[in-house]
Amino acid sequence: MTQMTPDIGSWFEDVDSGEVFEVVAIDEFQQTIEVQYLDGTVGEIEPGDWISRSLAAAAAPEDANAAYGLTAREQDPDSDAPGPDFMSQLDSLEGESFAGTDESSF
Repeated sequence: MTQMTPDIGSWFEDVDSGEVFEVVAIDEFQQTIEVQYLDGTVGEIEPGDWISRSLAAAAAPEDANAAYGLTAREQDPDSDAPGPDFMSQLDSLEGESFAGTDESSF
């Protein structure tokens, strides 16, 4: 059995169960490897369990973000949900001062 290193962002297949998952975090304090499966569920694997599993490196699926779901705009392009340029418009307002606010120059 080849030892596979759990690197964040790496995809693996459990050869025995056929489950495909991505390593999303390594919690050194809790000593767990956090993974996310294709259906979106998140799980933890202890290092001892990681070593005993039959794992193979896997390619990221074609739609690797499917588990995260669609944004409101992706679900309905005609919706009133703010588009990607909305935040940049808000950012352009930051730093401006308006008369009558607590930002006054003395």
